[in-house]
Amino acid sequence: MNSVAELDISIVLPVHNEAGHLEAELTRIHESMSASSYSWELIIVDDGSSDGSSDIAMGRPNTRVIRAERNGGAGTGRRIGTEAANGHIVVWSDADMSYPNHRIPELVAEMGDADQIVGARTSEEGTLKIFRVPAKWMIRRLASYLTKTKIPDLNSGFRAMRRDVALQYIHHLPAGFSCVTTITMAFLMNGYQVKYVPIDYETRAGTSKFHWLADTRRYALQVIRMMLSYDPLRVMLPIATLLGLIFVGKLGYDLVDKDFRPAANTLLLGFAMFQVLAVGLLADLVVRVNKPQCAIRPADVIERS
Repeated sequence: MNSVAELDISIVLPVHNEAGHLEAELTRIHESMSASSYSWELIIVDDGSSDGSSDIAMGRPNTRVIRAERNGGAGTGRRIGTEAANGHIVVWSDADMSYPNHRIPELVAEMGDADQIVGARTSEEGTLKIFRVPAKWMIRRLASYLTKTKIPDLNSGFRAMRRDVALQYIHHLPAGFSCVTTITMAFLMNGYQVKYVPIDYETRAGTSKFHWLADTRRYALQVIRMMLSYDPLRVMLPIATLLGLIFVGKLGYDLVDKDFRPAANTLLLGFAMFQVLAVGLLADLVVRVNKPQCAIRPADVIERS
């Protein structure tokens, strides 16, 4: 194993009951990384597996195994692995054969001066596509609006990022699948560059742990939660504006139709508008007051002499 100072890449692979195909996944990762010029380590985070998955990973070169007795979720596994990593670049992926893990060296090479690079899937796999596709499209459009950035794939699990930057926001990661959405938005909302490259997405091996309704709801809530944490006026101001327009229109109608006597519901609309605006301004003030005084410089910002 290379020393800590020499490591280029740490690959974090959360595992939960993947024994049926883990051997094949680990083999293709080791073959591709061994053929590359990078120094690397593979961190297997066994998230409470009951099928002996961690035993399959033991004893392999350049491999560390972290075992959790209780299942904490994909986000917990990725947080634990990222905190334990020694590489300058941390790669996240899955162990279900769906992502092109043989392309990890290529993914890192494509990163350039970006702070994070995401493998954007060109197809949608899984069950209930009729519900998943429109739901993901709507959430992705919402995230693109909130971050003012075009996001081709918000929740891809195949990505590489600067570890020092990721550690600033790793405490935001939820336990479940929306951890990938969280880290994307955390980078974007704090001025870091996120790059996207197209990848093929294969049908996963084993049984999916993704529940389309519950996890899609968590994705949407996490997108809004992240925005309220960094730029609450981006959410609250449009709502206040909409209420204000309705209030002005209703007030004008009342003044004309009711002999200059506004109705009670018109006044309630006005109060609601001011309340939403006041909450948004207070939330924005709290965010600005609690913003860290210093942050790690983005990779594309350099000092020239």
